[in-house]
Amino acid sequence: MEYNDKLARFRQGHLNPFNKPKEEESPREDREQETSKESPPGSPLRLPEFQCPERVMDLGVSEDHFSRPVGLYQASDIQQLRQAIEECKQVILELPEQSDKQKDAVVRLIHLRLKLQELKDPREDEPNMQIISEHRFYKEKSKSAKQVCDKCSTIIWGLIQTWYTCTGCYYRCHSKCLNLITKSCVRSKVSHQSEYELTICPEAGLDSQDYRCAECRAPISLRGVPSEARQCDYTGQYYCSNCHWNDLAVVPARVIHNWDFEPRKVSRYNMRYLALMLGRPVLKLREINPLLFNYVEELVEIRKLRQDILLMKPYFITCKEAMEARLLLQLQDRQHFVENDDMYSLQDLLDVSSGRLGASLTDIHTMFAKHIKLDCERCQAKGFVCELCKEGDILFPFDSHTSVCQDCAAVFHRDCYYDNSTSCPRCMRMSLRKQAQEPEDATWQQ
Repeated sequence: MEYNDKLARFRQGHLNPFNKPKEEESPREDREQETSKESPPGSPLRLPEFQCPERVMDLGVSEDHFSRPVGLYQASDIQQLRQAIEECKQVILELPEQSDKQKDAVVRLIHLRLKLQELKDPREDEPNMQIISEHRFYKEKSKSAKQVCDKCSTIIWGLIQTWYTCTGCYYRCHSKCLNLITKSCVRSKVSHQSEYELTICPEAGLDSQDYRCAECRAPISLRGVPSEARQCDYTGQYYCSNCHWNDLAVVPARVIHNWDFEPRKVSRYNMRYLALMLGRPVLKLREINPLLFNYVEELVEIRKLRQDILLMKPYFITCKEAMEARLLLQLQDRQHFVENDDMYSLQDLLDVSSGRLGASLTDIHTMFAKHIKLDCERCQAKGFVCELCKEGDILFPFDSHTSVCQDCAAVFHRDCYYDNSTSCPRCMRMSLRKQAQEPEDATWQQ
């Protein structure tokens, strides 16, 4: 009986807090009196009892573990995820700033948004290459690069979304946006029409466009209703905010006419066009603006260096050592420099303005001249001796103190050539030889 009494009292002091009714709770003093009455005098000493009937064990109920977690992690459709995102946003605003709970809520919000985006754009076995509107789209494998879709103007999450890039114009878009593309590839325009608009911002007015975007024909206005009208400095036309992202680019017309290299705002399509045309030699400055050479001294120096390189080219073509050393490949990035001296690309003009082109071209000119005049005996043997004074060293047509006959390409000292009022000795000799051959040809025909 004594053991049963102890066990009953122990269980009474450790009742389940969820099942214990409030009526059974009594003061501690009353229970002590009842206990003293039940135990007879002279009974042995009892063990200390756990007399804590009002003590409730801490089961973590105060932290509300059984409530619905913020963010509805079990949400499976788009509508529930959107509702969970809104609730999570509200919780973030209500929590103290920079607190741990707020940081955890932000992490939950990120996971919910990623899950929502994954439901919008599920992963599928997409083809690696697709051709749409002359674009050649290839699937990108990069998962960490952060890009912006050129069609919907939203961020491409490479970790969970499939996206494509055009190898011609570098147009980027989601896989779900491929079928919505209506713009043709810019490279096709570059291939068929390699020329610039050489009029500075040829504006015709928004009314000439019927108050619509010049590219997608969406309604636009200068007041921004329904969409803001943004002018492209290259074409002078107006575009909507989806077609004009305020990208900056150097406008060729301003460079040629004003030597102005300040970047201007251009549309997305024209920005790609100018980027693809940057290295194409399509600018003939002598015809477009010949007075530019009078105001830009660097252009005069570049033109003289290019003319000298063209005079050196025949030496390299007929020289075995030069062909083995591939000296002409020093200009492989500017192939037009070994073909003519009057065509320029926009990149050439940019490098002239920065001083990079003059420095690099001077080094190449020095290396070419060193090979012809010092290193190679075959090229030295192709030099000239001034036939007017018959004195001095061996002359070459690219020397600064020489002059070249326009008819026979003979090389003379500049002073000797201009001081001599007679014709070129080599031209006279070739003329006499030709006259002597004419009677022989006539006799042979008879």
